[in-house]
Amino acid sequence: MKDRIALKPLTNLTLVDKVEINITEYIKNNKLQVGDPIPKEMEFAETLGVSRTVIREALTRLRTIGIIDSKKHKGMVLSQPDFILNFEKIMSLNLMGDEALKDIFELRLILEMGMVDLLFARKTEEDIIELTKIVDRMEKKSPNSSIFSLKNEVAFHGKLYEMSGNRTLQRVQNILLPVFQYVHDHKLSDAKTYKYSKKFVTHRDLLNYLKDDDIKKFRKGLAQHLEPHFERVLKNTEF
Repeated sequence: MKDRIALKPLTNLTLVDKVEINITEYIKNNKLQVGDPIPKEMEFAETLGVSRTVIREALTRLRTIGIIDSKKHKGMVLSQPDFILNFEKIMSLNLMGDEALKDIFELRLILEMGMVDLLFARKTEEDIIELTKIVDRMEKKSPNSSIFSLKNEVAFHGKLYEMSGNRTLQRVQNILLPVFQYVHDHKLSDAKTYKYSKKFVTHRDLLNYLKDDDIKKFRKGLAQHLEPHFERVLKNTEF
C-alpha cells in the first residue's frame, strides 16, 4: 500500500461527488496502475473526515464505471475500465437529441475517412477475397450500383472496419451503426434519390483501389462515395 493518503479533508459530508474527485486525484497523484490496491473505506473516511457511507457511495460510482474492483484477499484494486461498454450502455437508452445525433453521425464519417491508412497497412489477401464476395453478392441483388442502399453500405463498410484490425474501432462502429441508420431513415429523406455532383464511386471501384493498393484513389473515392452524407453535414442542412 502507498504512503498515507495525501488528501484534503472535506467539510460538506453530503457532496459525494467531491469525495469521488478526491479519490480519483489520489489515484492520479500516486500514479497507481491497474491491479494496484487502494486504501480501505475506513482510511479514506478518516482522512477526508466523512462517513464510510459517503465513501462507499463514491467508490460504488467508480466501481460502476469499471475503475475499481474488489478482489478476494486483496480488497479493492484498480481495474481497466471498458469505456466502450459504458458508451454502449448510454447509446442503448436512445436518449439522443437531434444535435447529439448529428455529432455522432459526423463522428462515424470521420472514423470512416480516418481509418484508411490502417486499412491499407493491415489488409490481407483473405480480406480482399471476402470483400470481393460481398461486392459480387451486392451487385447480383442490386444491379444498379448508383442507387444508395443502406444495407449495401452496412455490409461493405462493416468489412472495412474489420479489415482495419482495430477492435475498439470495430466496437465503436457497431455502436454508431444504429444511429447512422436512424439518421438515414428519419433525417435523410432524400438519400435514396441523391444525385452525385461528381463521378459516383461504387463499392466495386473502392474494391479495385484496394486490390491495386492505390491509397490516394481510395481516399478520394471514399470521400466521393460518402458525398451525400458529407454534403448534409457540411452544408448545415436542417437535421
